[in-house]
Amino acid sequence: MSGALVGAVARTVPWRAVGAGAVVGLLVVGLPRMLSGEPDPWLALNLLRGAALVFALGLAFLLDDPARELTTPVTTPRRLRTSLRVALVAPVAALWWTAALALVPEEARPPLGAITLEAAATVTLALAAAALAVRLTDEPEPGPSVAAAVLTTACLTPLLLPFHWDLFVPVDDPRWDAAHQRWAGVLAGAVLVWAACGPEPLRRRRVLRRDRPAGALGRPGA
Repeated sequence: MSGALVGAVARTVPWRAVGAGAVVGLLVVGLPRMLSGEPDPWLALNLLRGAALVFALGLAFLLDDPARELTTPVTTPRRLRTSLRVALVAPVAALWWTAALALVPEEARPPLGAITLEAAATVTLALAAAALAVRLTDEPEPGPSVAAAVLTTACLTPLLLPFHWDLFVPVDDPRWDAAHQRWAGVLAGAVLVWAACGPEPLRRRRVLRRDRPAGALGRPGA
């Protein structure tokens, strides 16, 4: 992989949207430190969940590409370009999550592995939704629609899921372990959707080939 490709992809990453999600997420999780009172584990858990959702809303814009009509026919596979975007943002996301956890007082901090699983599933769902939008539509900047869909889903899920399928449970709830088995399933499903949406649709490739000038295909008989 050439440095020129990495630089070109890095310039297309919507860093403002990602940065806005990161900053607002840290403000959400750091809110109790601005207020007086004893740390509340239930509040801290939900603030971390809220921060993960806010950061995911920023990542919903990750695949936006105003020049999509120009980048679609390039020789570099779309799967490589989109994966490179994720790879560039991954260190930022890891540092951000570390900072978010550090803002929570230790006595109120939920189990790190479990809450990190929730955050990873939330973020990956947003990325999978963005990949699905890019795969199924020609919209160059589907980020706003994807973010709205992710936010709506996050708001409706706790209301629509049956009690025994609840994902958002407190740490001392007997369903905690079972809930995180379901979170692992959500993460695996989101990864599969992301992988399935990686290649350029065959229909779009055929359209591009049909619209390409005859001279670009070589001389007759070549």
